[in-house]
Amino acid sequence: MASPETLRQAASLFVVGFPGPRPDRDLEALIDQGIAGAILFKRNIETPEQTLALNRALKKRANRNFLCAVDQEGGRVARLRGAPFTALPSMRDLSRGGTHAAEMAGALLAREVRAVGFDWDFAPVLDVDTNPKNPVIADRSFSREPSRVAELGVALAAAMEAEGVASCGKHFPGHGDTHQDSHKDLPTLPHALARLREVELAPFKAYARANLASIMTAHVVFEALDSGVPATMSQRVLQGLLREELGFGGLIVSDDMEMKGIADHFDLPASCVKAVNAGVDLFLVCHHAQVQRACIEAVANAVERGELSRARFDDARERVRILAVRFAQGPETGGLEALESKLHREAAAELLHAGELGHDPTERV
Repeated sequence: MASPETLRQAASLFVVGFPGPRPDRDLEALIDQGIAGAILFKRNIETPEQTLALNRALKKRANRNFLCAVDQEGGRVARLRGAPFTALPSMRDLSRGGTHAAEMAGALLAREVRAVGFDWDFAPVLDVDTNPKNPVIADRSFSREPSRVAELGVALAAAMEAEGVASCGKHFPGHGDTHQDSHKDLPTLPHALARLREVELAPFKAYARANLASIMTAHVVFEALDSGVPATMSQRVLQGLLREELGFGGLIVSDDMEMKGIADHFDLPASCVKAVNAGVDLFLVCHHAQVQRACIEAVANAVERGELSRARFDDARERVRILAVRFAQGPETGGLEALESKLHREAAAELLHAGELGHDPTERV
């Protein structure tokens, strides 16, 4: 078993989910051990007041820069629903309002999640909507045109970060052309690297050049890049392509490691070790405390055995620290009054109207 100090350091590379609307003993123990943050889902959220109180309680328990995260994209992926939150249109619909609508959406999303205590929003989707049979992306994407996704995705993310909330471009290097859902299976794409550079990678290149906060990996195999290896675990994809070719300097976060795209095909704790070596800085492990503990222990043991380089481990920890220092706010922050302001109501009304505008000619109807 790794030393307590190495276990604490390894825990700092994890953001975890938990079962209900209040912290349980497992979550409290992981917070005390040093995890970087927590992600909330529908199962954790009851009312705006309860959500703010919960995030404040987590931050108070941690007594350090602690990241509270959520998936609030707009459209069908929104954990915060019902008044006073804005029911944004899908990104496909929102794109009809152009860059202005994307900037307004980013600012509004940031104000809404910050009002209830979140620091990090896993948005925007930078996948290009090229496959009409895709079961998981579809209208979550801005467009089937890479340049359009790049323009609007960067506009939304930059506006979000200007309001003090970390954005996250997802799902690298592109989940838009799959016909399988990585929540349920392990998709494989055969595209040549030239096609990936032209289509899938273009929005992520723009996001990297804009120096935005974080990019989420896809549990998808890209045969042209690393045959049989999901992007989350591929050094060729994360280090070679994302860091070196695209020049991304921010934080690389995995999609949920408990998704079946990983969990049904690989040993999960060992996958975390391989993923850190490949370039992942921070893991989402969203469901089971015993899995979360096993993954933390695997990373810590790998460091002490020399299977995971101390330099790569320390680099990941530093990238997490930088993001947390920049975006994590204390338990005293947040406040529901931001959701009821005149400015907020006017922005919400304009965005809803933008989603009803005439079709962009580049869009698939």
